Amino acid sequence: MSFFRLENVVKYFGGLAAVNDVSFEVEKGQIFGLIGPNGSGKTTIFNLISGFFSPTSGSIYFRNRRINNLKTYKICKVGIGRTFQVVKPLKRMTVLDNVIAASFNRVNTKSHAREIAIEAIEFCGLTHRVDFLAKNLTIGDRKRLEITRAMATQPELLLLDEVFAGLNPTELDEALKLIRKISDSGVTIIIVEHIMKVIMSVS
Repeated sequence: MSFFRLENVVKYFGGLAAVNDVSFEVEKGQIFGLIGPNGSGKTTIFNLISGFFSPTSGSIYFRNRRINNLKTYKICKVGIGRTFQVVKPLKRMTVLDNVIAASFNRVNTKSHAREIAIEAIEFCGLTHRVDFLAKNLTIGDRKRLEITRAMATQPELLLLDEVFAGLNPTELDEALKLIRKISDSGVTIIIVEHIMKVIMSVS
């Protein structure tokens, strides 16, 4: 059986079909790209997977467990992490404290959360910004912080929502290297993007 799959998923908002009969499977270790123009329902699919919305019909499975009706925090606890298209870090907190806050989705003690946060920060290459306030970060570092926060939830499946938007060429290259590093560590990735070149370079 597949590691993750959607089966005939539909989501209506009033009379509007935001997602219409979508099915796909993702194997463990894969980088799977969702491509489409703005407004085509890609982020809505992520919101369905991560529990922000419930499908109107259809089923979502992770490790052969149906997860349609789980709360968002339970989705995180079973091993699905995500980033958001519009990054909203805790601006008045440091990078470290932002990542510690994310770690509490998986652990209960501050010491353990701090340990996980430091590991995630080192892995994602933000050690040099650890004491910076999030509000003072560049857009590139804010995007990297968003990925770091998601990695601090220790996901088996990571949902990346347009993490390359707004990056300059150097930042884009560094972000691509980080995505490949995450994949090489054994994390399965679903990535939403509307730039075909970006998807082709990582999937």
